[in-house]
Amino acid sequence: MAFSTLSANRFSPPSFPHSTSSSSYRASTRTRVSADPKPKLVSLDRVETFPTERVRINGRKSDPHVEKSKDSISEQLGLMYDDGYGTASVVDYLDAAKEMIRPDGGPPRWFCPIECGPPIKGSPILLFLPGVDGLGLGLILHHRSLGKVFEVRCMHTPVYDRTPFEGLLKFVEETVRLEHSASPNKPIYLVGDSFGGSLALAVAARNPGIDLMLILSNPATSFSKSQLQPFLPILEAMPNELHNIVPYILSFTMGDPFKLGMASVEKEIPPSQTLVELSRSLTSMLPRLSNLADLLPKETLLWRLKLLKSAASYANSRIHAVKAEVLVLASGEDNMLPSRDEAQRLWDSLRNCKVRYFKDHGHTLLLEDGIHLLTVIKGTQMYRRSRKYDYVLDYLPPTRTEFVDAFEKGEVWFKQATSPVVLSTMKDGKIVRGLGGVPDEGPVLLVGYHMLFGLELAPLVEAFLREKNVLVRGIAHPVLFTKWVESSLQETSRFDLLKVFGALPVSASNLFRLLSSKSFALLYPGGAREALHRKGEEYKLFWPDQPEFVRMAARFGATIVPFGVVGEDDIVELVLDYNDQMSIPYIRDWIKDINEGAPRLRSETTGEVANQDFFIPGILPKIPGRFYYLFGKPVETKGRMEMLKDRENATEVYSQIKSEVESAISYLRKKREEDPYRSFLQRTIYQATWGSEHQVPTFEP
Repeated sequence: MAFSTLSANRFSPPSFPHSTSSSSYRASTRTRVSADPKPKLVSLDRVETFPTERVRINGRKSDPHVEKSKDSISEQLGLMYDDGYGTASVVDYLDAAKEMIRPDGGPPRWFCPIECGPPIKGSPILLFLPGVDGLGLGLILHHRSLGKVFEVRCMHTPVYDRTPFEGLLKFVEETVRLEHSASPNKPIYLVGDSFGGSLALAVAARNPGIDLMLILSNPATSFSKSQLQPFLPILEAMPNELHNIVPYILSFTMGDPFKLGMASVEKEIPPSQTLVELSRSLTSMLPRLSNLADLLPKETLLWRLKLLKSAASYANSRIHAVKAEVLVLASGEDNMLPSRDEAQRLWDSLRNCKVRYFKDHGHTLLLEDGIHLLTVIKGTQMYRRSRKYDYVLDYLPPTRTEFVDAFEKGEVWFKQATSPVVLSTMKDGKIVRGLGGVPDEGPVLLVGYHMLFGLELAPLVEAFLREKNVLVRGIAHPVLFTKWVESSLQETSRFDLLKVFGALPVSASNLFRLLSSKSFALLYPGGAREALHRKGEEYKLFWPDQPEFVRMAARFGATIVPFGVVGEDDIVELVLDYNDQMSIPYIRDWIKDINEGAPRLRSETTGEVANQDFFIPGILPKIPGRFYYLFGKPVETKGRMEMLKDRENATEVYSQIKSEVESAISYLRKKREEDPYRSFLQRTIYQATWGSEHQVPTFEP
């Protein structure tokens, strides 16, 4: 693996070097690599300047990307696109480190990994600030996924560079200010790993007027409490002859070696061979640790640890000035820093902070398998291309990896337990299995019944993705998008997964924009009151009187598809509903607190939907029955503009749709009694006989 070295100040937008060599990194400055196919390493004396695509006009730098691209992100990326995750591992990191540690006498510089490729139009810039190694390779597992939606640039500090912390701070700060002057309406992302986390906070504190988005992985702001502190005097007294053992000592701070090695294991390996492959991966990684002796010789390690101390002190003294949005990624098994406690402190200290906690991971979180950084960014809705997050324009469609993790790993047990039956109605009224009766192209508005706690959502979204290659974007309760559903040690949750797969807060403007973009939108008029119903209210609709969604659909000629779903009473029993919880003082106060966080987001809604309270019902699981979906006959609104103008006509269609949903529920409740495979035991026997890939039969429609 090779890289092209960079100058310390100016840089051009990502573009491949004009070289015939197979470099893995490209220049981010006004440089290009000499056309020499033999060397794998290019140093400063082998770099020549060339005209950049980004030019200055009257002192202002022009940007080849428009400030706010009109091109749809979904059109540029595609649904369930390949994010490239799993193509690199920590072994690649160690191999690349071996090439990059060769001294070149140069100062700190930026480089752009070739693996990132060209990003989509309008992408914001992402600056990676490395940890104590200084290499800038800490995102190597994420280069391909991040490179599709960010202009990725990584900071590299050579092994023998002795730039003090203030110098590094100025170096990053000048880059940030230059980018801000070129694109003042775009956010700038700083991803800081350990030491880089402290550096990112320091930059943010000194530049409160710049729109910065900080993503901090186990930030070293807690260095004063680090387990490395007692190691410093020992390291200083250690003879130079013994410095080769230091990398092996430090390797214990990296985390579980099996987690570090797993990324290189093929995903389709049978479970019986997994341990063997993990052992091979670990065996291939251990010899490479000796390279760390060259990466962090004794003098360099001592210098970098002093930088850690300076960075932590500087950032902590100015943390009150940080106005940027911050996402802290904290590990529960960090052997270098008390990252769990530090996440709590930063949560309490910073104005706009989110935390995602990974209890089973170590210090080198970004190099461990199972951590999908882009997915975490999407789940926390930290990706945007302008000053304000746009739920439609800034939404990134799910990747193939996210689909597999959600529906072939994470939710597969739920699908097996409920074995969903999906039916739809053709134009002639015939009911068929599958989604053949649902239109293939939007705009489409799915309107239906919300089962207890939204249990029907995952199978519904999966069915549309698998059968129609369409993402259904759900209109969700606004409280899910507020800080009140998070904690100081928030792990990735189902709420994050909902956002990854397109959920957005209920509002007239969001529905307007979805339909105007010809999307498939999912609307539950009954909202939280229906999904969080009381005892004895299952399958009862709680729809408001206003037919506004009909008039909205007519405005864009959208097709309305009513649907019903049953099965909640076969999988869970409601034992503690809203009335029960409001009679318990502590729980009553908690419900009031979380619902007070949503008024600003709910300001565009009116009527019953806007006044619904969010709470978590108490449920007990049952031996699972089966889920049944019926999508009714589509209601065309194209060319029927009278609905938009005549409220009476809109109300008539609204009543028709509500009646269709009630009829679908009634039909399914009756027909499921005829299903010979409604019982979990019968379905299990069938799949054991015919294989899990066979669709379990059901009643005749």
